[in-house]
Amino acid sequence: MSENNKNKMVKTYLDDAPWGSEEFLEEERKKSRRERRKLPEGCDSRVLYRDIFAIAWPSLLELTLASLVSMADMVMVGSMANGDNAISAVSLAANPKFIFISLLQALNIGVTAAVARDRGAQLHEKANDSLRQGLFLSFMISIFATVVGFIFSKPLVRFMATSALDEEIIEMSTQYLQIQFLGFITMGVTATFTAAFRGTGNSKLPMVYGVTSNLVNIVLNYLLINGHFGFPALGVVGASLATVIGQGVALIIAIRATGSGKYYYTVHLKDFLHFKPDLEAIGRIVKVGLPSLGEQAIIRTGIILFARQVAALGQPSFTTHNVCMNVQSLSFMLGMGFAVSSTTMVGQSLGKLRPDLAEHYSRRSMRLSLALSCVLGLFFAFFGKYVVMLYSDTPEVIAQSVPVMIIVGILQPIQTPGFVLSGSLRGAGATKMTAFITLVGTLVLRPVVGWLCIQKLGWGLLGAWAAISADQIVRTVLIMAFYAEGKWKTIKV
Repeated sequence: MSENNKNKMVKTYLDDAPWGSEEFLEEERKKSRRERRKLPEGCDSRVLYRDIFAIAWPSLLELTLASLVSMADMVMVGSMANGDNAISAVSLAANPKFIFISLLQALNIGVTAAVARDRGAQLHEKANDSLRQGLFLSFMISIFATVVGFIFSKPLVRFMATSALDEEIIEMSTQYLQIQFLGFITMGVTATFTAAFRGTGNSKLPMVYGVTSNLVNIVLNYLLINGHFGFPALGVVGASLATVIGQGVALIIAIRATGSGKYYYTVHLKDFLHFKPDLEAIGRIVKVGLPSLGEQAIIRTGIILFARQVAALGQPSFTTHNVCMNVQSLSFMLGMGFAVSSTTMVGQSLGKLRPDLAEHYSRRSMRLSLALSCVLGLFFAFFGKYVVMLYSDTPEVIAQSVPVMIIVGILQPIQTPGFVLSGSLRGAGATKMTAFITLVGTLVLRPVVGWLCIQKLGWGLLGAWAAISADQIVRTVLIMAFYAEGKWKTIKV
């Protein structure tokens, strides 16, 4: 690997740490929980926190900006003459789209885990091949999603809407969703580049093209949703076009960066002219990604069932719910940002046969995110109403949002540890257990508690958020319990 290439990588304590061995692994397995909490000789806790933050902050900035842009999308859409209907239309399109995105998310979890192990084991060319195979799979999945999703956009939207929502909302949502599927390839392939870069510890480059993409998106939103500087007022169609064009810009930057050879990888478009799938490399990715596919399918199924329950409450409640979910997504980015760091460092540590460092990195990632989530929770609880007022000036929407945003605030320090430790487990390849835990929370608990609280107890929107709370609490408890057992340290990828 060239010195120029090395300079583009994040330097961590792990790079210079001694390699583990089979004897070392056996000694680690015999240690008590108290003994495992002691840092290795010569290792400083501040150094580990520095490594975590060095990887987490670019991802945190990128994901937070993406969430803010999503919020700005909804605010701008909400400023239309039929703003509440437009918000419902965009929200309605999200779940059908995420059915197909779940395929990519599962794939990319496998890509990140594979290249993190390769990077930790200093197998540069093997990491290159993992990226090539991942890009091939991503491209094939994206083509499938584009064709199927575009053709069935309207039936998918109508299924989500139930009979409680107006035909105008269904038509707007269908238009928005079809454009999203036409741009699915750019989004899908870019996501795989991002997963591979994060696996090497490089979260700055994804931040750069993610920020650029979001800036393009927000400018085009301003020009195309309500029409400014001579551009047509396209409403939700304009919002969808802005998103797709922004994703295209990100893909171009990612391709150029990878082809330059300056960012660890040396993958070029010409590599795919005579490309042959490598079944062994694909098998490594699928081994980790397939359980994650089950997890993502479970999440989507549970969320779809739950979303239909909320949609049946009618327009004002559905709008309020989606606005609050959109605001809550900002908090998800906090957990996901530190989960990226945890996934990377756990994968690299285990690749170097250092499960002790994997545990130290993951625990410190959780502590950092937990402290920040408490601050964010207080903000949502006390000022959430004023954030919602940016989306809608409908009195009923604002009134319903107040208790919901208090719930959102309370959930912050509960959900964040679950996010980060799930990232640690994925970095280790322990995706089967995370899939099972997700099944319990999202497919069983959330819809069942939702049905009980909404239909039987008549709690309306508060019943829906009681179900979300039950899901988040149970998932976090189960994730923490499995993590504490330590079996994830011995999984082979």
